Parts: sequence; structure tokens; C-alpha cells
Amino acid sequence: MATVAAQPDYGQLVASIRETVDEVIRPNAERIDREGVFPSENLQALADKGWNSLIIPTDYDGLGLDYTAFALAAEEIGKGCPSTSLIYVMHVGAAQTLVYYGTEDQKQRWLKPVRRGAIGTHSMSEKATGGHTWFNLSEAKRDGEDYILDLEKSFTTSGGHADFYVLQTRTPGAQQPTDLSYFIVDGKDPGITAGPWEALGVRGNQSGPLKLDNVRVPRADLLVGENRAIEIAFNGVDPLYLLGIGSAWIGVASEALSIVVERVKRTVHRDFNRSLADYQVIRQQLANAKIGLSALKPWQLSLAEKYNRYEAEGRPLGELWYEATEFKIHATEVANQVVSVAMDVTGGYGYKKGTIERLYRDVRAGLVLAPSNHLARELVGKELVGQPPELFTQGGE
Repeated sequence: MATVAAQPDYGQLVASIRETVDEVIRPNAERIDREGVFPSENLQALADKGWNSLIIPTDYDGLGLDYTAFALAAEEIGKGCPSTSLIYVMHVGAAQTLVYYGTEDQKQRWLKPVRRGAIGTHSMSEKATGGHTWFNLSEAKRDGEDYILDLEKSFTTSGGHADFYVLQTRTPGAQQPTDLSYFIVDGKDPGITAGPWEALGVRGNQSGPLKLDNVRVPRADLLVGENRAIEIAFNGVDPLYLLGIGSAWIGVASEALSIVVERVKRTVHRDFNRSLADYQVIRQQLANAKIGLSALKPWQLSLAEKYNRYEAEGRPLGELWYEATEFKIHATEVANQVVSVAMDVTGGYGYKKGTIERLYRDVRAGLVLAPSNHLARELVGKELVGQPPELFTQGGE
């Protein structure tokens, strides 16, 4: 595990990220949604300030900050553009997986360019196994010391735009479903093609299918070793992703609540000269939204601090997998409730194409992002009653 720098000034950090969000990211959000374009300008603006390298150690040109900083950054970016925040979370998770498990050569080659704007992401899911993203049917082939990947992934955030993919597939000659390996795949390889991303919301994150046509991966870009994917996913890929998605969706909910409160205060019905804020039913809905959102913040900070403590103690972050999953479930569901209230209390204004309508579409993604909340809740329930998750055996969830 990499060490982090002394505790940062979180207030100053938030103010700095918020400046980038206000100046660049939020102004681009409507266009990104309307045109369905990848938010390259937003990501470069984050990289220019070092935020894309937030928790990468300083040895690899990162800022060397901690998980609290990451959670707060994901939240602030989520306020400006949910598509950008999702890309950001996947990128930070992919990069940090290399911090945990990469060789020195891999870190030098793949992490140092991040400071200049290189983007990484995960690639796991396959159409045939749906939401069971951990279960792959594709399989790498051997070519001497190297590997050949001839496969298709179903949902890969930043597909066609990432500079590197941390990709999971079966090990050559796999004998059982758990024989899985991770490879670092060069995003510039000509054998990689990304399918279209035509979605309800988060329309800028380009999470369509990703096809690899006889892509050669040198043995130098096998991550750790063969058949280590379960360990890498549980302790590296998943924890960062779960904390990040929950935090980003706190940001989405905060943005929606802020917008709707201002709308409610300034909208006046001239027949009786009453603002929307004068209606008890509206105030109570807003209060419920605020209460749900307020309850999330202490959990976010407490969980992030646990990540910091576990890393300092040399304990694997996978020990927090179930709590992080619970956090993702609750954060995404509260965000959906908050944005639904925003849509409801603004009536026809909210229903029209615009910021609230966009956030209503964007926020839905959190419920189905792997592990989907239905599936995740079942896994948490099994853990609670002492039953195995059965991820690779029939019976499962």
C-alpha cells in the first residue's frame, strides 16, 4: 500500500475543486448531455490542477492525498456534471489499483502521464453475465510470453477515450470461473473499438460496449500475476469505486436540492401572491430531502477516514467492502429521492427539458451501476445472516 501525505486542508481543497467545477465543469454539463460527448475539457481542467492524480503518490507525480480528499472531490465534481464525476471515479479507481498492485515499471509508464491528463478506467462486465460483473466468459490467449485479447465487454466507462484499461478476463486455459486475471491494456491500440453509448442519462460517460480484436498485451502489463483478479477487484477496484460513486451521488443530490430550493423561494403565484415556499406540502418534501442528504455526510467522512486508517495500518480495503456497498446503495437511493422531490415540487418547470430534468435522468444511473442496488442488497443480506455470496456457484443471489 502506498503512503499518503500529511492530512490536507480539506476546506481549501474543496474550495479549489469547486472553482474548477464552477468555471469549467458545470457550464459544460448541458452541452455534454445534449450532444452526448465525452467531457474531455472537464477532465483536462481537473488534470491541470492535479485532481486526476489526487491520491497517486508524489513519486509518480501525484498529489499524494488521502481518501477523504478523494470522496470530497468526487462529491464536488458530481455537483457540476454527473457524467464527469462517474468518469472521474472510475479513473481514480483504475489508477489507484495500479498503485496497489502494479510493478515499478507499470507505475512509471501508466501513472506518471495521468498528471498531464491521461485517463484510466476499469473494464469488467460482459453481456452474457449481466450484472454479475465478476463472472467473465471471455478468455485471454497465450502468444509466447504475451497475451492476446479477442473479446467484447458490455459496459466500459470512457470506452474509446481511456488511455489505459484495467481489464478483467479469464486466464488462458482457465479451469474454473475463478481463474481470472487483470491486464493493463493500452487504449491507443488499433484493435480496440468502442460501440455507441445511447442512454437515458449520464450521456457523456461513453459506457458502451468495448471490443478488442486480437489486441496484444505484453506480459509486462499483466497485473500482479495470473489468477489474482478476485483479490485485485475485492481490495483494489471495488473499494475506491464504491466510496467514489456514493460520494459523487451525494454531490448530484446536493446540486438538485440547491437548485430547487432557490426555485421554490423565487417562484410566486400571482393569484394570491404566495411563493412555492409558502406551501406546507412543499416545505415538508424539501425537509425530507434535506434530512436524507444530511444523514449521508457523516457516513461518507467516517467511511473515508476508515479507508485512511486501514491503509495506514496495512489492512486491505476489501475488509470494508460490505460497508462501502451499503454506502453506495444508500447514497444512490437518497439521491434518487432528492431529485424526485426536485422534479415534483417544481411541477411543469422541472418536467421541461433543463437542469432538473437532466439530473433526474442522470441520477437513475446510480441504482443500476454495478453492483446494482437489488443485487448489492442481497449480497449484504447474505453477509448479515452468515450465508456465502455464492458469486461463482449456482444458487448465487
